[in-house]
Amino acid sequence: MKSIKTLALACSLLSLSFGCSDKKFLEVDPTGALADEELNTPANIEKQVIAAYSQLGNDVYRTPYTSMWPYGNVRAGDAYKGGGGTADVDAFHFYETFAFNRVDVGNTDELWFLLYIGVSRANDALRRLDAVSDAAMPNKAVRQGEARFLRGHFYFLLKEVFKRVPYIDQSVATKDYATISNVALSNDALWGKIADDFRFAAANLPAVQPEIGRATKSAAQAYLAKTLLYQAYTQNDNNAVTGIDPAKLTEVVALCDQVSTAGYALNADYATNFLTVGDNSRESVFAIQFSRNDGTPKGRTDRGNELNYPMNPDYGCCSFHQPSQNLVNAYKTDAQGLPLFTTFNNSDLRADIPADFQANAVDPRLDHTVAIPSHPYKYDPTFVFQNSWVRVPQVYGYFMSMKENVLPSDPSFQKNPPFMSTSKNWTVIRYADVLLWKAEALIELNRASEALPIINQIRQRAQNSTARLRNSAGQPISNYRIGLYPSSGWTQAYAREALRFERRLEFAMEGYRFFDLTRWGIAATYMNTYFSVEKNKRQYLATANFTAGRDEYMPIPLNQINFSKGLYKQNTGW
Repeated sequence: MKSIKTLALACSLLSLSFGCSDKKFLEVDPTGALADEELNTPANIEKQVIAAYSQLGNDVYRTPYTSMWPYGNVRAGDAYKGGGGTADVDAFHFYETFAFNRVDVGNTDELWFLLYIGVSRANDALRRLDAVSDAAMPNKAVRQGEARFLRGHFYFLLKEVFKRVPYIDQSVATKDYATISNVALSNDALWGKIADDFRFAAANLPAVQPEIGRATKSAAQAYLAKTLLYQAYTQNDNNAVTGIDPAKLTEVVALCDQVSTAGYALNADYATNFLTVGDNSRESVFAIQFSRNDGTPKGRTDRGNELNYPMNPDYGCCSFHQPSQNLVNAYKTDAQGLPLFTTFNNSDLRADIPADFQANAVDPRLDHTVAIPSHPYKYDPTFVFQNSWVRVPQVYGYFMSMKENVLPSDPSFQKNPPFMSTSKNWTVIRYADVLLWKAEALIELNRASEALPIINQIRQRAQNSTARLRNSAGQPISNYRIGLYPSSGWTQAYAREALRFERRLEFAMEGYRFFDLTRWGIAATYMNTYFSVEKNKRQYLATANFTAGRDEYMPIPLNQINFSKGLYKQNTGW
């Protein structure tokens, strides 16, 4: 910083010494800039599309939006904030406890800003694509499909976090951005705009792209299915779910079937999804591509998850994103290997009692998801997780997250002092999600019997995913017992409970949980039940409370309301 200030001062003094006797010295053509119209060539338009892809991974530790972990996991009771205490990135503490959240939290404003940069980049590419002819750019429709897919992605994230956001497309001039209200469209109409982008993408994208990482027809169909599933749960102005649209659910089933015919499949081992060797596997429908040793100073690595490594010499920082005791308990199973829907949290699987994980039967996905003291970390029997690797266990306990991390010996691992990072992909949609979207839609359509084999397919893969879960003696780390659901007693109500529990177990710590709770309309009841028990285990949660009709969404940032000169309307309850 000192050198920058010194340079600025030197330049100021230099300009004063020249004075203004010869204004021609100011009239110098720039050598490193392009006029806007010069970008309207096929070659430069290609670069604009790539710039929109680039924004997928342009988040930072204080405002992550790859895995969405502070908003989807910490707010859902699946994870504690972690780190050095409640004041360490305190915005995440505000999100976790709800009671302390405010309209002027800078991290929330930055999240809005960064996601709208993604929208802006997609719109810029689309504006230029609209102006070029098909003859000049034969792949124009494909690139339009990609840009609209990316715009749909950024709007989807904005919508699930903030609910009411201004919809701006390529037809709106930059100078007019502040004239577009965030309530110009109804909740349903805004979902419809996002769905339109994915419909266009699905109609114009190829089944296979020549370059890995570009959106495909199947990726667009899958994202459209997700959008319609969210849209199907209609909400009123107080965020309460008022009904479920069967027509949209029927389309979700059809879209998921189309994706299923495109060659996707579950990886044989659940672990593959969270290892570098699993990048762009058959289960990956769409993923953010990261890189290192790519000619740039620090590579293109996953900055959004860089706080989430243990505090040991091989890593160094920072112990954020710690699985909750409630989540760990949820992996317990009964004598048939089925979840304990109502009793799982009656007792704790204790981090300080290793025998607990042998005395109690558990779903194998526990050890794929949660780093547990005395258990191998990230499938390496010689790299055993220690109590000392956790930063402030007296506040957040001893469990840590693993899915987003890699071993220090992994070729994708990179130190980004003082943080850790990786060039491992972050998967936005994996095929397991597509299967469970279909199962959910079938259940809500009162076709629960058709959902049963789908959910059991997910559970059977978990059942077969224990090969990597061994200690140095070759013995299982925990007492694994997972069974399949029988057809007897498989009512719609039971199937709904099983589906919702399965989503939690399968996607824990991947950033989805809170958004599931909100669209199902159960967030307030679920979270306050969670707090009533968890606050007795974690003192910092003593005053945590979820307010129905407010906390389902983040507040519209005060800075954005000011930017619009009051045109933007604040979310309900804020």
